[in-house]
Amino acid sequence: MLKDTFLYLARNQQVQDFAVQNGAARSIARRFVAGEALNEAIEATRLLNRRGIQVALDHLGENVNDEQEARAATKAYIAAIDLVKQTGLDANISVKLTALGFDISQELCEENLHTILERANSYPIFVCIDMEGSDYTEKTIEIAQRVHKEFEHVGTVVQSYLYRSKKDVEQLIASGIRVRLVKGAYKEPHPIAYQSKSDVDYNYMLLMKMLLARGNFPAIASHDQAIIDAARRFVRDYGIGKDTFEFQMLYGIRRDLQEKLVKEGYKVRVYVPYGSQWYPYFMRRLAERPANLMFVLSNAFR
Repeated sequence: MLKDTFLYLARNQQVQDFAVQNGAARSIARRFVAGEALNEAIEATRLLNRRGIQVALDHLGENVNDEQEARAATKAYIAAIDLVKQTGLDANISVKLTALGFDISQELCEENLHTILERANSYPIFVCIDMEGSDYTEKTIEIAQRVHKEFEHVGTVVQSYLYRSKKDVEQLIASGIRVRLVKGAYKEPHPIAYQSKSDVDYNYMLLMKMLLARGNFPAIASHDQAIIDAARRFVRDYGIGKDTFEFQMLYGIRRDLQEKLVKEGYKVRVYVPYGSQWYPYFMRRLAERPANLMFVLSNAFR
């Protein structure tokens, strides 16, 4: 119930308009968002790198319906890629296809994506194509497979709550495409997605083992202690090297666990979001992990 409420609020434009103008809301969101400007995200990246943690930078924004906004998002991604190269920081980039104009036209989106990948490939810097709602899953997988034929340093995301994900993982493994495995943070209906946490977790474990055994440097993106422990046991029992995969976590969540894994010799990457369009991302984090709400409430009046 609480999750559904947050996901509804994530799509509510009136609430978003209020929140982005509210200083207290922006202050609270800073736990999970590095800031609104690229230089703030770069500083957060620098601090994480000092702790032995790698970064995935994400310029927030999605579902744009204006071509100029899509071009602006493309320029923002390229600015991040250039600055990562210039600073020598250990970071890669995550992009959303709907930020690049997919809702306007697939042609515009792929043109913008190609521009980003050309720049990233020249350095080279890895680019991960984020997964969004299920309406975009099929096309996202198709686009990732197509651009990977031209650009090696590109991957995508699979969500374990979708029934189709085992098939997608098999295809991506066969294509040699890097995968970030997540549970999924959007509201999806019963005909296409598991509804219970136990089913989502079970499928996550299945897909995780497939990727660890046969995938191309997969990212196990989870804060779930049981999943992380299962991954550690699996790689130990099957002699899989710690340098063949990475754990990924979200900025501001389980920092203690991030540091513990680094000390144990695992690769850890933190997903660092930034930008003025932080509201939908922030609400999905509250929906995804209701415990985050306690942090919000405890800090709301400080």
